[in-house]
Amino acid sequence: MTQAVTVRRDGDTFQARLFWLHAARLLDPESPIIRVGFETGPKGFDDIWVEYDPARSALDQHSDPLRREHIQCKWHVTPDSYGYAHLVDPEFINANARSLLQRARDAQLAYAPQGSGVRFKLLTNWRLDRNDPLREMVGNRSGAIRLERLYGSVTDNSRAGMVRKAWREHLGIGETELRLLARTLAFGEATDTLDGLREHLDVLFGFVGLRRIAANQSAFPYDDVVFQWMARGRLEFDRASFRTICAREELIGPAQGGQRVYGVKSFEHPLDRLEERCHAVLDLIPSFDERYIRSDTDWETTLYPALRSFLLAAAKDEPRLRLALDAHVTLAFAAGSIINIKSGRQVELEQRSTGRRLWAADDMISDPSWPTLAAEAVVLRQDQPDLAVAIGLTHDISADVRRYCDGHLPNVGRLLNLRPSTGFGAQSVACGRHAFELSDAATSAVRVARADCSGRIHLFIAAPNAFTFFLGQRQAVLGPVRLYEFDFEGGRDRSYAPALTLPLAHTSAKDA
Repeated sequence: MTQAVTVRRDGDTFQARLFWLHAARLLDPESPIIRVGFETGPKGFDDIWVEYDPARSALDQHSDPLRREHIQCKWHVTPDSYGYAHLVDPEFINANARSLLQRARDAQLAYAPQGSGVRFKLLTNWRLDRNDPLREMVGNRSGAIRLERLYGSVTDNSRAGMVRKAWREHLGIGETELRLLARTLAFGEATDTLDGLREHLDVLFGFVGLRRIAANQSAFPYDDVVFQWMARGRLEFDRASFRTICAREELIGPAQGGQRVYGVKSFEHPLDRLEERCHAVLDLIPSFDERYIRSDTDWETTLYPALRSFLLAAAKDEPRLRLALDAHVTLAFAAGSIINIKSGRQVELEQRSTGRRLWAADDMISDPSWPTLAAEAVVLRQDQPDLAVAIGLTHDISADVRRYCDGHLPNVGRLLNLRPSTGFGAQSVACGRHAFELSDAATSAVRVARADCSGRIHLFIAAPNAFTFFLGQRQAVLGPVRLYEFDFEGGRDRSYAPALTLPLAHTSAKDA
């Protein structure tokens, strides 16, 4: 009985915090969100809905404006996975008769009969099974189904055909109707813990002017008040009504939103769209197919020039610049090379870990107990001029880098492995000051190793983006660098691919 109560309470907390993650942005005049609903809407997708200003809304996976998003929240105490067959099983949503897919079909007919403008999203802390066919069809960018993969085969004998057949027969519809439904479906994985969501909200509340609750207080009134509103029939809110009801509940606090945030994204966070809270966003996602660059030449011809123009314009009037980088390692490093160590700008970075924190070079006092960098130099080939550098802070990449160098980089003579003195892990970097000091240490180690190498540096990084940005600020000291991206999703060969080379041949290294 106690376990059942805990599960129910955690599920309500999950739903409430996701509601506040969207609703709080009604207090931000720059946000495209104009209305938010709670426990209302089409059955099966009635936990939360969000309506966007058509003139400022994000685009869906087909580049059509996204007007509304209906979200079904499903929280589980224990980790697990699901697949396409669960969507036709009523028990998956604790129902007796109608499955989630049937409810999605009803919602699509009522709210998006043409299959566009509205999205129906399952948001859960379970993840799509990597071996399930549906996982191959869901895009990392938006969580929406990629129709070209669902319909990548003609017959029902393929993995995609198996999904289509099961869904058609379960719904009793044809291919045309299924295609319209599939256009509106999306799946999101809530990677944050409940405490992590609370940390997200704390930063957001400070920005929009909602009363912040100290982390050491067990009670978090926002979890309950929305259900109190629901009991009184308050289910939908626009900007004005939401501010009024928050003021009545004495939830309005001092706004700290004077600091502008500039966002750069090459992929989409499942819960936190940068456009909904940033002053300006550079959207580089169209240049990628999921996490993979569409054209290798785009790194130098398209992405870097766009990034440089965006960041220099942002930094022009901002002596202390705040950046949100939902972006590849290469872009984080490139951003640092643009707002470099001599730019005269202090930079704050929103670092995603278990929550979202602000990291800066001066955010904490240096602590001698923090992990330092341990260096290991390996000779791969005598008399070859290039140096490979494997920086693994969050996990060990030395074996993958060695394998890649052996097979693809014949000019690499030495490999320098840099790792935390206390071991790899998500907590190996404590804060912005620590990241800044580690980037200094990494630069010094590379300069020592370069004494015996006259060629280019090949740089492989597994680290927080804040560290990578601070290292990029030292690119001029490092010299010519080529960066590499790893296939973490395993969609190709689970190896590295070359990305950007800095400095560009036609651009001065002095970017800021």
